[in-house]
Amino acid sequence: MSAAAHPARRRVLAAAAALPLLAGALGACGYGSQKKNDSANAAAEGRKLSAGTVRIGYFPNITHATPLVGEQEGILQRELGGTKVRSTTFNAGPSEIEALNANSVDIGWIGPSPAVNGYVKSKGKSLRIISGSASGGVKLVVDPKKITSLDDVKGKRIATPQKGNTQDVAFLNWIAGKGWKVDPQSGKGDVSVVRTDNKVTPDAFRAGSVDGAWVPEPTASKLVSEGGKVLLDESTLWPDRKFVITNVIVSQKFLDEHPDVVEAVLRGSVRTNAWIAANPEKAKASANAALKKLSGKELPANVLDPAWQSLATTDDPLATTLRAEADHAVRAGLLEQPDLSGIYDLALLNKVLRAEGKPAVDAAKLGRQ
Repeated sequence: MSAAAHPARRRVLAAAAALPLLAGALGACGYGSQKKNDSANAAAEGRKLSAGTVRIGYFPNITHATPLVGEQEGILQRELGGTKVRSTTFNAGPSEIEALNANSVDIGWIGPSPAVNGYVKSKGKSLRIISGSASGGVKLVVDPKKITSLDDVKGKRIATPQKGNTQDVAFLNWIAGKGWKVDPQSGKGDVSVVRTDNKVTPDAFRAGSVDGAWVPEPTASKLVSEGGKVLLDESTLWPDRKFVITNVIVSQKFLDEHPDVVEAVLRGSVRTNAWIAANPEKAKASANAALKKLSGKELPANVLDPAWQSLATTDDPLATTLRAEADHAVRAGLLEQPDLSGIYDLALLNKVLRAEGKPAVDAAKLGRQ
C-alpha cells in the first residue's frame, strides 16, 4: 500500500470506530427508534431471558381470551424470544393455585377469589397479582320451565364450577343478599349449590340434574343453546358494569428470580389485549381456534357470539372490585376477613404500559410497598 493511502485508511477506521458511539448517543437522545429494555431486546433477538421456560396456566374459557389469543397468535411467545412457553389448562381457580403452590405453574390467568385465597393462606408469600385481563362474562342461566323469576331460585339446584371459585363466591354472596341460608362448605340450604365441572354442566342441565348455573362464558351461552334463559347477568350488579373476572398472578419466587420473564409475559398480555381490541372478529375466531385445539371442538356461532359480546379484555386489574369480591367471600362464610395489603405488584405492568403509551393503573391502596 502506498504512503498516500495510509491517511485515507486511518480516516475510514476512525469513522468506523465512531459509529457505535454515535448510535449510542442518538439512542440516548431519543433520536430514531427508542432504545428497548434488555428484556425486549433479548426477545427481539430470539435470546433466552433469565429462564429457559415459563409455565403458564389458564382456563379453556372465553373469559381467558388473553392467553387463548396470545398463544394462538404467537404474541406471548414473540415477546419471550428464546424463552419457551409451556401451558396447562385448568377447570377452576383452586386447582390452579394448587399447581402454583406446587411449583408447577409460574404465571397464571385466574379469577380473583382463588387469588385472594392463595394470597391469604400463604400469608402473602406465595403470589402477587400483576395485571388485569378481563371483566364480565358471567351469567345465571336457568331452565325457564322451572324458574321464571329470581325468587324462584330458592329451593332449586344451581351449579357453580368449584367450591370457592369466583363464580361460587359470587353466587353465595347473591344468595346471602336475598336473605337465604346456605352452608358454604356443603352447598346445602335454601338453595342447593352443586359444584360441577364446567365441562359437564351442560350435560347436567340437559339431564335435569341441575335447574340452572352461575357460570362463566362460554358455559353460560352453551346452556342458553340447550334451552336455558339468562336470568341475571352479573355485570348488572356492579358499578359501571365492570368487575374483575380474570387477572394475572405470578409466583412470588418466580417474580423475584425472573422479573425480565414476567415483564415479557406482561408485554405479551398488553399487546394481545390491544390486538383483540383492534381486531375483535379476528380475535374471536382466534380464541375459538384455540378452544378447538384444547377441547377438540370449536364453539358454534350461537354460543361463541353472545359469549364474546359479554366480555371485555382489560389491562386494569380493577382492584376496587377485587376488594369487594373478597368481602363477598367473607360474607359467604368461605373466608375470614383478609389482610390484602401488598397483594398487587403492578410495577412491571405500569412499566410496560408506559412504554406502550398507555396510562398507568392503580392498585386501590393494595399494592406492594
